Amino acid sequence: MADAANVGRTLYGYFRSSAAYRVRIALNLKGLAYAQAPVSLLRGEQRSADYLALNPQGLVPALLDNGVLLTQSLAICEYLDEAYPDSARLLPEGAVARAQVRAVAQAIACDTHPLNNLRVLNYLKTELGQDEEVRNGWYRHWVATGFAALEQQLAGSAGRYCFGDTLTLADVCLLPQVFNAQRFAIDMGAYPLLARIAANLEQVPAFAEAHPSRQPDAQ
Repeated sequence: MADAANVGRTLYGYFRSSAAYRVRIALNLKGLAYAQAPVSLLRGEQRSADYLALNPQGLVPALLDNGVLLTQSLAICEYLDEAYPDSARLLPEGAVARAQVRAVAQAIACDTHPLNNLRVLNYLKTELGQDEEVRNGWYRHWVATGFAALEQQLAGSAGRYCFGDTLTLADVCLLPQVFNAQRFAIDMGAYPLLARIAANLEQVPAFAEAHPSRQPDAQ
């Protein structure tokens, strides 16, 4: 990360957002300097007129890269891989290998995470009147469903990381979801392979520096 005056790249995000966490990891792996513009989801800043003018979805992250605005974490990560191909690649060579990595990344980012992010949990509370016990049960059900499938899916490909000993987009997505799960007291002992991979990822500087506790808006 760098001072906003010195780089042409700004990440709009929230420190605990899994999607923003992914993009921080990708930027760090790529060695790309960026400034951060915190958007507090708890204070509803994502629904402010200024932010909606930037990203009409009212979601984080958004990345402004030298005048180009990008949204959606997976799209941003793939953009970074294509726009800056000379640094660490997030997707491997070969159509089959790339599809396999994308499948794991999307299983997390498209199937598991959307069902347990803040706006869904808030809707269960405010619109459907569900108490904390029900909301937590909802969260744990969908995380357990996703993690159980991933545990099996990665059994044939994992090494130190999701796919052998090379970092990929799958790892970029996995660690933020594990962090999220741990916040809700999910027993990772039920998913020993995912837990092992996550522990290895936590030792990688690009992942460690992206951790929510190390962000300027950490609360």
